[in-house]
Amino acid sequence: MQPIITVEHLSKVYPLYADKRDRLVEALDPFRRKRHTDFYALRDVSFAVEKGESIGIIGVNGSGKSTLLKVLTGVLSPSAGRVEVLGRVSALLELGAGFHPERTGRENVYFQGTLQGLGKKEIDAYLPAVIEFADIGEFIDQPVKLYSSGMYIRLAFAAAIQGNPDILIVDEALSVGDVRFQRKCFQYIETMKARGTTFIFVSHATEQVVTHCTRALLLSYSRLLLDDKPRVVVNRYLDFLFGRESKADKDAPAAVQTDVTPVDGHVSRCPQLTTFLTSQDTQDRFSQNSFYNHYEYRWGNKDATILDVYVTSSGDPQHIRPDDVLALHIKVFFAVSVIRPIFGCTIKTREGVTIYGSNSEGNDSAIPYESIEAGKMAHVTFSFRCGLAPGEYFVSLGVARMQDEVVPLDRRYDSLLLAVHGPADFFGLADLGMNILQTEEFQI
Repeated sequence: MQPIITVEHLSKVYPLYADKRDRLVEALDPFRRKRHTDFYALRDVSFAVEKGESIGIIGVNGSGKSTLLKVLTGVLSPSAGRVEVLGRVSALLELGAGFHPERTGRENVYFQGTLQGLGKKEIDAYLPAVIEFADIGEFIDQPVKLYSSGMYIRLAFAAAIQGNPDILIVDEALSVGDVRFQRKCFQYIETMKARGTTFIFVSHATEQVVTHCTRALLLSYSRLLLDDKPRVVVNRYLDFLFGRESKADKDAPAAVQTDVTPVDGHVSRCPQLTTFLTSQDTQDRFSQNSFYNHYEYRWGNKDATILDVYVTSSGDPQHIRPDDVLALHIKVFFAVSVIRPIFGCTIKTREGVTIYGSNSEGNDSAIPYESIEAGKMAHVTFSFRCGLAPGEYFVSLGVARMQDEVVPLDRRYDSLLLAVHGPADFFGLADLGMNILQTEEFQI
């Protein structure tokens, strides 16, 4: 079946002039001498989207994301290459695009519908649904220039999703809405996806890309760098954010560790843990742990290496329950001397939603290392009451140093997979220890 979107060798070029007068001189020059430099907003980008796919597009600022969306929606024309879009497109681009500030909200809805090729009767039919979804009250008949950013995005999204578009394109404008409205929007998007609508989503919120997209594109310096599963693309994107360009090599998975032993907090009562903490072995044995996730994502400059992890529990560590107290003991080898290293731990759902994270710089209970010399080993323990609903969770571990900015030494993203077993006396993702008290009735 033919893809609903086909992009082949797409480039978008803008001329940049050192002096505004050069534009006129160049236009009048009979010899057509070039007085500008070419700026490539997009360079040789190719990909295809099948009907019903959900595509996330991520990249640092200036990588070409918004330009790509404008080309897909027909706002911009390509400088080179071919773009073919089949079906009706509805788009929510950056805040301020598409609405006339002097027109009322109602008038702008009709204007948007007309641009999408809809007749007045069709717009009349879905207008009540737009007004209900936007929920801006009497402001629907006020000029858009009087709207707050939240009201604007409510109306813009409500108008974009009506009329059963074949393709829905959403830029980062959705991020200005409040959390409740964002949730409402994504719930409706899921309904549209279930009906077969193709969804194109640009965002810096990586967790939203992982949760709502089936595939992701990474743009870098105007080029398409990676087209893969959302988790793979998000991890590569994090490389750029933290200045790391590649994934550290990992040893092949070794035998599964089976001697993880419950402990009540006293090292002397757990011989295996005592052996772990006193060992000076500098071989990377992390992958031998029974909780190890073979699809972890790892990077860092290798000034320090997280060599191993040992998991202990107040219950059975192979059958973790929501009320267990867990401890993650990590062993870190330092190849160079580091002043005040930072150790961190993050817990996420399998969909990538962060539940909790902390590090030795921001945690009041931490007693930080002032410095660690080259060739030395450090042992750090992250202990916590599990408090998680039954399910599977990824644990990420990291060690960094602070210079002008945080420099990752070794980061092991999604390196452990914890399975929490039920039953649980709460619902949701985590147990917040809520108390429910019955108060006496007082006669007034």
